[in-house]
Amino acid sequence: MSDKAFAEAIMEGIPATLPPKKMYDPNVNHAPRRKEVLNQQEKKLALKNALRYFPLNFHAELAPEFLEELGLYGRIYMYRFRPEYAMKARPISSYPANSAQAASIMLMIQNNLDPAVAQHPHELITYGGNGSVFQNWAQYLLTMKYLSEMSDNQTLVVYSGHPLGLFPSHPDAPRVVVTNGMMVPNYSSRENYERLNALGVTQYGQMTAGSYMYIGPQGIVHGTTLTLLNAARIHAAGSEKSRLYITSGLGGMSGAQPKAAVIAGMVCVAAEINPRAVQTRKEQGWVDEVHTSLPEVINRMLEAVRRREAVSLAYLGNVVDLWEEIVRRDIEVDLGSDQTSLHNPFSGGYYPAGLTFEESNRMMADDPECFREKVKASLRRQVEAINKLAAKKMYFWDYGNAFLLESGRAGADIFGPDGNYRYPSYVQDIMGPMFFDYGFGPFRWVCTSGKPEDLEQSDLLAAEVLENLIIRSPAEIRNQLEDNLKWIREAGKKNLVVGSQARILYADTEGRIAIASAFNEAIRKGTISAPVVLGRDHHDVAGTDSPWRETSNITDGSQFTADMAVHNFVGDSFRGATWDVVLGCFQWYRPKKLGQKQTSHFYHSQGNGTKSPVESHTSPRGQRQTAR
Repeated sequence: MSDKAFAEAIMEGIPATLPPKKMYDPNVNHAPRRKEVLNQQEKKLALKNALRYFPLNFHAELAPEFLEELGLYGRIYMYRFRPEYAMKARPISSYPANSAQAASIMLMIQNNLDPAVAQHPHELITYGGNGSVFQNWAQYLLTMKYLSEMSDNQTLVVYSGHPLGLFPSHPDAPRVVVTNGMMVPNYSSRENYERLNALGVTQYGQMTAGSYMYIGPQGIVHGTTLTLLNAARIHAAGSEKSRLYITSGLGGMSGAQPKAAVIAGMVCVAAEINPRAVQTRKEQGWVDEVHTSLPEVINRMLEAVRRREAVSLAYLGNVVDLWEEIVRRDIEVDLGSDQTSLHNPFSGGYYPAGLTFEESNRMMADDPECFREKVKASLRRQVEAINKLAAKKMYFWDYGNAFLLESGRAGADIFGPDGNYRYPSYVQDIMGPMFFDYGFGPFRWVCTSGKPEDLEQSDLLAAEVLENLIIRSPAEIRNQLEDNLKWIREAGKKNLVVGSQARILYADTEGRIAIASAFNEAIRKGTISAPVVLGRDHHDVAGTDSPWRETSNITDGSQFTADMAVHNFVGDSFRGATWDVVLGCFQWYRPKKLGQKQTSHFYHSQGNGTKSPVESHTSPRGQRQTAR
């Protein structure tokens, strides 16, 4: 498609002529079929909600088609309206726009939906099994049309993927304000969320999916590298062999683990049951070897440990089988975790032992209660194996994916004598005390030119800033700065880019301002050829309230409140964010073995943009945190 035709398609929005129906592409990694959750009256409402995007003369043809989609897939995705043009981040100059800020947002939206980046691109899901950019393709088309039309005196408001329209504002206001999944607490149950999502009135935006700031698995590989490096330093120091890390998942977020482990000098075995996910990570260079035989992958793992290799091995199979075989063969493991999407355990986030990938996908839709019991039984087996290895020497942690939560709800032996979980979260033991408590968090940037040479120049500038900061840094943060300097010096060699020309490192306020200022000067001089989008993710200080994850090391009791993330969202709106996002995310926690089930939200706020950096100060709340 020519640049002109692409621009015309963006500006058209909903096509004036009904496009031909598209065939379901079996070669794409699709979301699993969702279970049926709507009654007949609610199905009519879901259909009415879907048809509101279209002129009346389309309704007669679209109504039975959308009803069929709802029956086949459990959701209305509007596949017919998936664009003909390639879905990828283009140079910012390619977008038809009256506002450069709006063009940068279009670039980031398309990157989130790039088939090389997104987990289920045709269902508009970026990662995590249900982390959505939009609920359907009509929402995408209308949002891109609004962005092409808007000026710097307008703001687009987006409600769980649904664009409400352009509103008068001013150049210093956000160009886009987004909310996702803001459930009323009394109705914030898994069942209600599934029903409202099927109705087309809310969506789970995960963290960087619904905030248009996903940069491929690189976005998480840096934090994962830091987690693994420091877990090894604390819990597996002094070994003469390669440290062994066992985990699961090769999806959008979890796919970062093999690359991070290799960067950290480890042997990593990651189990993944979805063959398409394994194939994608192998083709992208994020996993070194693929094994389909359990004895084969175990033997290769032992060889790599003995030879002190840094290598990542994908096991195409079930992680429970892997854990149990390691126990049976009495193999020592240094580090262990899990990154299955257990926030979504019964709809494709976790595949139980004893079923094939295909059998699970059928059962979760056709016999959801049986599937639920299979998941619970599988979790009990997985925890039993993990406990046996942890009783020897393995250090295991929860990776923020609700592994402890769902294991506890499944009746697994996951609680200690005091009623608390046996294992910490990665924030409690590692990232919190070593990074977050000192104000370090993820600082992301995307070169909107799409040129690798601009990204290379940005790496050099960031490295120069870190070198200068290390010279005068206090001892307690020098290690963090040195790890980040090593990362940024080697990033260009690690084949990290998937999708947009993006990078990430961890920095505190001083570091972010210095790096952003260096970028501004480089753009002014022309050594970087186009604007740079600055962003962050859920690990950022003050960005997320999640009592068993980002704020799990807050000890004054306020980890159960969400004021911090909401204030962050509000504050970003008048501190220069180009787009400002707040996401309500649903977890159903049972923190004590004998306690009653507790329903809670966690909230994530994110301000991203291309404007000049504005210094902000936060007052950390944790017992050990210090304002810096």
